[in-house]
Amino acid sequence: MHAPTPPPVPPLPPTWRRVVVKIGTSSLTDEHGRLHRPSLWAIARGIETLCAAKRCQAVVVSSGAGAIGRERLSLSLPLTLPEKQAAAAVGQALLMLEWDRALAPRAVAQLLLSVSDVQDRERYVNAKHALEATLRLGVVPIVNENDSVATAELRVGDNDTLSAWTAYLVDADALVIVTDVAGLYDADPRRTPGARPVAVVHDVASIEGVQERPGTTRGTGGMATKLRAARIATRAGIETIVIGPGGASLEALAAGTVQGTRFLAAARTTARKAWIAEQPSRGSVDVDAGARAALARGTSLLPSGVLSVVGEFGFGDAVDVTSDGAVIARGLSNYPSDAMRRIRGLRTHQIESVLGAKDFDEVIHRDNLVRLERGDSMPPR
Repeated sequence: MHAPTPPPVPPLPPTWRRVVVKIGTSSLTDEHGRLHRPSLWAIARGIETLCAAKRCQAVVVSSGAGAIGRERLSLSLPLTLPEKQAAAAVGQALLMLEWDRALAPRAVAQLLLSVSDVQDRERYVNAKHALEATLRLGVVPIVNENDSVATAELRVGDNDTLSAWTAYLVDADALVIVTDVAGLYDADPRRTPGARPVAVVHDVASIEGVQERPGTTRGTGGMATKLRAARIATRAGIETIVIGPGGASLEALAAGTVQGTRFLAAARTTARKAWIAEQPSRGSVDVDAGARAALARGTSLLPSGVLSVVGEFGFGDAVDVTSDGAVIARGLSNYPSDAMRRIRGLRTHQIESVLGAKDFDEVIHRDNLVRLERGDSMPPR
């Protein structure tokens, strides 16, 4: 049997409106974990070249504050959480000075985000407006996680994931991740001499887990976090490109050559629905076959199609919609879990008699519901 013919690979578009460029700590520091200014300046030149060629605006997600702060304070690893926070606070100021010099005469703006800024809808919109205003003024936003106050419970977790969320926020056409390895390989190239590079990935879900190598001692990421970022971004229709270290890879990209891996985007969706798809689920509702078929046609979820309710959630919380053990959609619930249990299986005209009032006919409105084309296995609860 012949192997199936892979789908055609579209050429890189000649122009982009906006691009998010993520720079990892290992791309900005030397082998001792100290800031390497020639690398940062070369990357800055690469960003300028890319933006000139693609006629686009750039947003930079830059790691490195913690490493620079440790150097300035002469701290040695391992650090306590308060020491990490202090190092990040000191290093962030120094990192911004370096970017300001490297990107001059263009002005730069510092934007520090936390997990609340991407999970809370109001804060998400506020962050989006701040970035939009900055770009309108011709300023280059430099984004980082707010490490000086973040704890484990309040962290996005890594700047790869943060860069994908930032791409959402600015409605970017592409997310470019600059790292210390030239893209994805079919095995860890540091452990497998014959590992082969992967030029194009059509579906991130099909290759997640192929390379779970950790980050370097200077960074917190690794290929696993880059695959996660690619999944988040491509689901929203944002192509993701992982390229090798240095400004040379950015300049090559400006000329149309990808020195790494392209993760092709899915059909573009609205920023709101992309945001809903990535919200942490607070519970789930299991639906019958009729409701599943109706959701596939783009309708709302009615109480009559709900078989069971799992977990405790409130009005407006994100919940998974499941069928036959698979997650088929995610949406914002119009009813808290206790009310949902009372009205499951009922017709809409029966809601008022059970709850005493009927605020909505639908338990999840179609405008607040995102179908997940690939049914993920149910996570343990």
